[in-house]
Amino acid sequence: MSQHDAISVMAPARLHLGFVDLNGARGRRFGSLGLGIEDLGIELNASPHDSVEVSGPAAARAADYARQLLTHHGIDRGVQLTIKHTIPEHAGLGSGTQLALAVGVAVARLYDLPAAPEQVAAILDRGSRSGIGIGSFSHGGFIVDAGRGDDTLVPPVVSRLHFPEAWRLVLMFDPDCAGLSGPPERAAFENLPPMQPEVADRISWLVLMQVLPAIAEADCARFGDGISRIQQYIGDYFAPVQGGVFYSDRVAAAAEQLRAAGATGIGQSSWGPTGFAVFPSETQAHQALRGLRDAERLPDGLDIRICRGRNAPAEIQPDAAAASRRLQGL
Repeated sequence: MSQHDAISVMAPARLHLGFVDLNGARGRRFGSLGLGIEDLGIELNASPHDSVEVSGPAAARAADYARQLLTHHGIDRGVQLTIKHTIPEHAGLGSGTQLALAVGVAVARLYDLPAAPEQVAAILDRGSRSGIGIGSFSHGGFIVDAGRGDDTLVPPVVSRLHFPEAWRLVLMFDPDCAGLSGPPERAAFENLPPMQPEVADRISWLVLMQVLPAIAEADCARFGDGISRIQQYIGDYFAPVQGGVFYSDRVAAAAEQLRAAGATGIGQSSWGPTGFAVFPSETQAHQALRGLRDAERLPDGLDIRICRGRNAPAEIQPDAAAASRRLQGL
C-alpha cells in the first residue's frame, strides 16, 4: 500500500432547493435539486499519522468519520487533520455530508483507498436521502438527483447545469435558530403523510420544463419563479413540523422584504433556518440590500450575505506545505 505525504481539501457548502416527489408511490421517493455555492465551505489538511488526531472546528465529528473509514478498510494507522474552516452546522447548508466527504476522501487519497465520493458517502452513511451534497462535491453547478428506488444506495445525479455566472444569491442566516437534523429530522420524514401525487407532478413539471430550461437560457426571472413555486409547495408540506413555510420567522420576514425589493427564487435551504433569494446581478443584489438597510426594513440579528453559485467541484490536491513540515518533523 503506497501512501501520500499530505492532502488538502476544500469542499463547498450547498443549497438544497427542494424535493421533487415526497409521495414515492410510483417507485422513487425524494429527488432533490440544489446548488454548490462559493465563499462558504470546509477547508482541511490531512497527513498520515500513527493515530487519529484532529484540530480545529468540528474536530470530534471529523475524527469519527476518519476512524470509520480507516476501520472499514482495515487500516491500522491514523491521520492528522487540521480543519481551517467549516460550514455552519444545522443551517441547511450540508455541513455533515461535506465534512464527511472532505475527511473521507482525504483519508482515502492518503492511503490509496477507493476515493469516489459516492463510495465514501456510502461507507460513512451520508447522502442516502439526497444526492445534492455528493453532486456539489463531485461536480458543482446546479444539480438534480433522481431520489431513491428500492435498491438505491446513493441517489444518482441525473442533471448538472452550469449556473449563470452573473446571478447572485442573497443568503439569510439566523444564528439563534437551528434546523432539524439527526433523529428529529428522521422522525419528521416518518411522521408526515405522503405528499399528494398531484403536487409531486406539479413540482416535476416545474423542474423539467421551467427551472432547468431557465438555467440553460440564463432567464433569471423564469428560474426564480419556478424555484419560488417549488419552495411554496415544499414549505407547505413541512409547515406542520417547522411552524410555517420558513423555520425562522426573522428569515421569513427578510425574505418578504427582498421579494418586494425585486428578488426572485426565494426559499429555505433544506430544514433551514438559512433562507435564500436570487438576483440577476451583483449590482442589483447590493442595491436591494442597501435600500432595505437604509430604510431599516430588515429584521435585526440576521447575518445576510451575497454569494455566487459554484460551478466547480471540491478542490483536492497535494498539500506541499504540510508535506514539508512533516519531513522536517515540525
